Amino acid sequence: VQLVESGGGLVQPGGSLRLSCAASGFIFSRFAMGWFRQAPGKEREFVGRISRGGSSTNYADSVKGRLTISRDNAKNTMYLQMNSLKPEDTAVYYCAVQTPLLTGSSMSEYEYWGQGTQVTVSS
Repeated sequence: VQLVESGGGLVQPGGSLRLSCAASGFIFSRFAMGWFRQAPGKEREFVGRISRGGSSTNYADSVKGRLTISRDNAKNTMYLQMNSLKPEDTAVYYCAVQTPLLTGSSMSEYEYWGQGTQVTVSS
């Protein structure tokens, strides 16, 4: 299993970024996927998840209405569209594969992780 995040960078407050998570080594369409983030000095936290087919999504309250998860199973890729970014969104963002039949937000429910991509929101 390999997960590779990309698309991070430096953006001003109020700006947008789109992160990608390219997956390989497993049947992508059979697994729900999640995004997490970890800010300096803080624990890794749940951002959101998307079901296998992409019809269902769940988000942390802190990002609802600003961040949107989608996926393209034909391309084995998941996305995180980030709008109206705030300085508190600064973190390393990770994608992860969720254990089958689970639907929650706990890190323990996710089996495989990418290496992360840095997002910095600053003027």
